[in-house]
Amino acid sequence: MDSAGIAAELGLDQWVCKGDGIGGLIKVRVADFRVTEDGATPALDPKGRFTVARITLENWETNRFVNRLAKSLKISRKRIWFSGTKDKRAITTQLFVIDAPMKRVSEVDIKDVQLEVLGRSHQKLSMGSHSNNRFSITVRGCANKDGTPMSKEDALAEVEKINTALVEKLGDGFFPNWVGPQRFGSTRPVTPVVGRHVVNGEWEDAVNAYLGMKGLNEHEEVATFRKHWRENHDVEGAIEIIPKQLGYERDILYSLKKKPDDWIAAYRRLPNNLQLMTIHSLQSLAFNHILGERIRSGISISQPIVGDVVGPIDSSSKIDTKKLAKVSEHMIDRITRNCKLGRLAVTGTLLGTESAETEGEVADIEQRILKKLNLQDVTWVIDAIPRLTTRGTKRALTGSYSDFSFQSTDVVDVSELSTRWEVGPKEHDRWHPEGACINFKFTLPPGTYATTLLREFTRAPLHQS
Repeated sequence: MDSAGIAAELGLDQWVCKGDGIGGLIKVRVADFRVTEDGATPALDPKGRFTVARITLENWETNRFVNRLAKSLKISRKRIWFSGTKDKRAITTQLFVIDAPMKRVSEVDIKDVQLEVLGRSHQKLSMGSHSNNRFSITVRGCANKDGTPMSKEDALAEVEKINTALVEKLGDGFFPNWVGPQRFGSTRPVTPVVGRHVVNGEWEDAVNAYLGMKGLNEHEEVATFRKHWRENHDVEGAIEIIPKQLGYERDILYSLKKKPDDWIAAYRRLPNNLQLMTIHSLQSLAFNHILGERIRSGISISQPIVGDVVGPIDSSSKIDTKKLAKVSEHMIDRITRNCKLGRLAVTGTLLGTESAETEGEVADIEQRILKKLNLQDVTWVIDAIPRLTTRGTKRALTGSYSDFSFQSTDVVDVSELSTRWEVGPKEHDRWHPEGACINFKFTLPPGTYATTLLREFTRAPLHQS
């Protein structure tokens, strides 16, 4: 499957407003993608059990860093809490709460990690507990649709044009709230595939998919390992050739070596939050397709119709799923006004055991998508690992962005820092080393994706996200 096919599979193959975009690459350099979590620091208390630290990571995926930190401190990774999972190729700053003495935490020395101990606390962190994420992201090598380099004047004008179109279509500071490609894997969207097997109780298929599913543009040794597994399902042989960076896959293989055919045990070698992500990614896949079908049907995603479910937006721009309401004919005018004011948001379904039901045309759209994705009979109850059972919820169809700005930056040769840049554009790429570079700054609430907002402006192939 190529990049366009993956985008279609993930429901990320359309736009809510017209525009050609600026193309370009993100994350050419690690420093091109910066994100800082904002939120209240846990209440500090010298007698607190836990250590609170502000940690800046360079080129570290959050889960892998937590594993490394736990190993350094000689504690279980379950004794480390954080609010948001961040991508690897970036510079990220966020809070961690660690069940370890302050002195031991302060002595941690890990490459490309800056750690500042803030104090002690009795409080932990939970996922999504921060108030927002501040981004500074540089798009390099802007290009026209035919692959020719785009000037900074044309790139700036195109960004302004699309931003204006978004405002006209959805209102000021709103964009389609797609679940971003990193939830699935933009070049190897394995998590929803695994999730589908899990909700169907197909544990062997789930493990085989995680180990062997083919990806786009994989390093040769990774592609060789996955091909070997697909063709042989040979644990000993796979262990001999597995690349060093595939730590989770290695853990699964050693589980199978110790307990052959215990596929549930092998799956459980994945971190708990990654196990849950396989379920959430399947929910997210359906959500994206529901959102896309609504756009294709010409129905507004920012204004309600009868049968919609809406929810209030709290002070941190999150939807309050405890106060959802179904839209009826007699209340639609009032709800529409509150949606325009940003007090309420139209929602789409994240499937589960107790999802709030829509009615009318909206329900018809959801049923069409369930049949298309063959999810109509899924119960979402996972008896073998009950904590993975999900009740379902609602997600706003539009995300909000604020503090938005963009400007051109210098075009520089970064081939020494990026093999991709050194090799140059390939077929189906849309970037050019001589194209303009545009820096975007904006703030997003938790649960919305910087890559999906950027894609509205770049319109680049998914593998460039």
